[in-house]
Amino acid sequence: MQRRSFLKKAGLGAVAGSAAVAAPVFAQGTPQINWKMTSTYGPQQTALFPTAQMFCELIKEASDGKFDIRLYPAGELVPGFGVMDAVGNRTVECGQTASYYYYGKDPSFCFDTAVPFGLNVRQMYAWMYEGDGLKLMRELFAPHGIINFPFGNTGTQMGGWYRKEIKSVEDLKGLKMRTAGFAGEVLARLGVIPQQLPPSDTYPALEKGALDAVEFVGPVDDEKLGYQKVAKYYYYPGWWEGSAQVSLYVNDKAYAELPKAYQAMIDMASRAAGSRMVADYDTRNPAALRRLIASGAVLKSFPRDVMDASFKASNEVYKEFCDKNAGFKKIFDNYMAFRDGIVPWFRVAEGSYDNYLSAALGKAK
Repeated sequence: MQRRSFLKKAGLGAVAGSAAVAAPVFAQGTPQINWKMTSTYGPQQTALFPTAQMFCELIKEASDGKFDIRLYPAGELVPGFGVMDAVGNRTVECGQTASYYYYGKDPSFCFDTAVPFGLNVRQMYAWMYEGDGLKLMRELFAPHGIINFPFGNTGTQMGGWYRKEIKSVEDLKGLKMRTAGFAGEVLARLGVIPQQLPPSDTYPALEKGALDAVEFVGPVDDEKLGYQKVAKYYYYPGWWEGSAQVSLYVNDKAYAELPKAYQAMIDMASRAAGSRMVADYDTRNPAALRRLIASGAVLKSFPRDVMDASFKASNEVYKEFCDKNAGFKKIFDNYMAFRDGIVPWFRVAEGSYDNYLSAALGKAK
């Protein structure tokens, strides 16, 4: 991956009416600050973890080494699912994770990552930055001592790997499946027995039969973890993750202690690294999917009755949570109003274009 000069590209190395200012001059008067950062992920996740690595590199480059963030993979400093607590209590100053892992604390956190039949990646960016998304999420995280930043997105995910073929809703009953967040609640209504496991534990559980199915991300990460070796049916789409936003958590007190220039670096570097994640997945997933199919994976779409039952169950769960959680309802109403307003535009423009081009390319072959 090429590392471009963050200062030059961001325009931080020049001052109007004067010669270009080198990074050391920009860094004069700024303090040396050393932070620790933990992640839910590790080097085996070849798109997720490098996003955190790139973020740390950009921060270091932009500050001429004066703002140094040391990154720790999952389990090295804190458990993979311990990022929220570790950042909130300042065991570390910042962390990379997906907020739907903290569904047990409050299902509202899922809106920061993904909810069933929710927004795609571009729609999510629009809601976060131009809608009310970031404001609502900041309000949600504030009592936990955390300031959150969007930190990339996987795009629409796959529906997972299954030991047996899913021909109808009946085939889901009794299925032990690794899944996370809101999806587990909805799938449980369809008879699935949801299991939440760190990514590193999923392959051995599937191999030994402790799990019947696993959903993680998509072709790039799934190929790396080797799921195709122990479960051949690969389903799509992952209706519970029309996109899945990854988040950067920063301890609010640590953030407040930073010079304004360092705070700006966090915002810019998180956006730059997050954009790279989206591009990385979009670039590498097609080839990874072809390799998986060539190695014996059987690509299948979920039957329509499974999709319809899932949509119905999702709406039932939404209503239940809205009825008992006013905070959830506030975010839900805003999120879904945004979804319902933007999806028709995507159907007219993006959807029609993509569908035609896909069909045309198929005929051309």
